[in-house]
Amino acid sequence: MAGTDDSARTIGIDLGTTYCCVAFWQNGRVEIVPNEQGNRTTPSYVAFTDSKRLIGDAAKNQVARNPTNTVFDTKRLIGRRFTDESVQNDIKLWPFKVISGPGDKPMVAVQYRGKEKQFTAEEISSMLLIKMKEIAEAYLGTSIKDAVVTVPACSTDSQRQGTRDAGVIAGLNVIRIVSEPTAAAMAYGLDKKARFDNDYVLVFDLGGGTFDVSLLSILDGIFEVIATAGDTHLGGEDFDNRMVNHFVREFKRKNKKNISDNPRALRRLRTACEKAKRTLSSTAQTTIEIDCLYEGIDFYSTITRAMFEELNMDLFRKCMEPVEMCLKDAKVDKSTVLDVVLVGGSSRIPRIQQLLQDFFDGKELCKSINPDEAVAYGAAVQGAILNAVDWKCENSRIIQDLLLLDATPLSLGLETDGGAMNVLIPKNRLIPTKATVILSTDSDNQTSILIRVYEGEGTRTCDNHLLGEFEFCDIPPAPKGAPQITVVLGIDADGILEVSAEDETTGQKKKVILNKRFYFKS
Repeated sequence: MAGTDDSARTIGIDLGTTYCCVAFWQNGRVEIVPNEQGNRTTPSYVAFTDSKRLIGDAAKNQVARNPTNTVFDTKRLIGRRFTDESVQNDIKLWPFKVISGPGDKPMVAVQYRGKEKQFTAEEISSMLLIKMKEIAEAYLGTSIKDAVVTVPACSTDSQRQGTRDAGVIAGLNVIRIVSEPTAAAMAYGLDKKARFDNDYVLVFDLGGGTFDVSLLSILDGIFEVIATAGDTHLGGEDFDNRMVNHFVREFKRKNKKNISDNPRALRRLRTACEKAKRTLSSTAQTTIEIDCLYEGIDFYSTITRAMFEELNMDLFRKCMEPVEMCLKDAKVDKSTVLDVVLVGGSSRIPRIQQLLQDFFDGKELCKSINPDEAVAYGAAVQGAILNAVDWKCENSRIIQDLLLLDATPLSLGLETDGGAMNVLIPKNRLIPTKATVILSTDSDNQTSILIRVYEGEGTRTCDNHLLGEFEFCDIPPAPKGAPQITVVLGIDADGILEVSAEDETTGQKKKVILNKRFYFKS
C-alpha cells in the first residue's frame, strides 16, 4: 500500500470508452493504480445480474453468459439524443437495450434483481467512476473526494456537462475537466521543453471509441493548445465492428445460418475479433477459433493484417483528415512539428502509424509514453497542480510552474435573423473565455427576446447543434431597437458554457448553464 500524504488526495481518471485508468501524484512522481486483478487499466463494463452489480473485469469476464445485461461503450451515449444517427447506428450493434427517455435522452434498459431498470449514460459512467475511486482508495488506504476527469478534446458542451454530472452522481468533487490529448501532452512534456518558439507537438489520440488530434506549443512549462480536431465517434470499436460483420457474413456463407440476432454468439465473436485485432499489430496473420458458436457449429477462420486493413481502410484514412484540419486551423506547416505523439490503444495499429508517418514525410513517431496510461498520467499531474502539492518535495518542484492552457473545440454563437450563425467565441479560443453581444427588439413594444445558442462551424444555424434556448421576458414596452439586452457567453476552465442576459435599463438578469435541460439561477 502506498503512503497517504495530502498530495495523493486528488486522483486523475481517464474515463475511456473501452478502458478506464486512475493515477495520482505522490512523492514527486505519478503512480498508476492497479485494480484488484493487478491490471493498470479497467474495462469500462457494467453488468447486472439477479443478485448483484459487477463493474470492470468481473463484468467483462461474464459478458458471453449475460450479454443483454452487460453494458459497455456508454461514453458514446453521453450528451447525445436517442434520435441521433450515431446512437441509432450503435444500437444495432449492441446486445443490450437502449430506449428513448424523457427529453429524447437515451436510456439503457437491463434486468437487475428480477426487475427492469433504466439508467442514463451518466449513471452508468458514474458507476465506473465509483469503481476507479474505490480502486484508488483501496491502494492508498484513505478516502478520496477530489478528481480530475478527462474527456475527448472534441466533446460538445453537453458531453462535458454530462461527464461532470457523472462525477457528481459518483460523489466525486470534479475539480477540473481536462481534454484527453492535452492531458497526454503533459505526460509527454513533463520534463521536456520545445527547442524553439516555433516548435509544436501534435498529439494523435485514437482510443476505443473516440479520436482526437491536438496541436500544442510546449515552452518553458506552458502547455498551450493551438488547435484541436477529431471525431467523438471513431475508434477501435469501429474497427472491431468491421471484423465482426465480415465474419458474420463468412459464417452465413459457410453454414447458411445468420447469427446476427443471437447476442451470445455475437458477443463471443466480438471478443475473438478484439483479440485478433491486437494480435495483428505484431503479426501478419492470426486465427479465429470459437467452439459451438451457434447451434453447435464450431467456427474456424483466419484473417491477415492485409485483410484487416482492407476492411477498415476508409476509417484509417478518415483518421488523417483531422490531422490536416488541425494544422490548417492553426496555420502551421507540418514541417515545424517537433514530435507526433501516439496515444490510445488503437494508435498501435501499424497501418495507421504508416499513414501518419507518410503524412509527415517519413518523420519518426514518438512512442515514448504508454498510450494506455498517458491520459490518466496527465490528469494526475493536473490534479497535483490544482491541489498545490507540497512544493518542498524536491521532485514535486518540476510541476510547480507548469501551466495548462486548453482551447474550445467548437465555435459558439447565437442565431440571428434569417437563421444565420453569429459566432461569438470561435473554435480554438483559449479557455476560460467569454464574449458579449448587445441584443434588442425588432418590433415596437416587444416584451421578450428568444435567445438560441448553437455550437458548430456552419454559417447557418440549421447546420449546427442547438445547445439550448431561453426567453428573456418582461422587457418594458419601447420602440423597436431601444431596449439594450446584454448577452454574455462564458466558457469556464472545464469547457462548460454559461449564458447570462441582462436588461441594461431595468437591471433584470437571467443566467443559465446549458445542458439537456436548463438550470436557472436568480
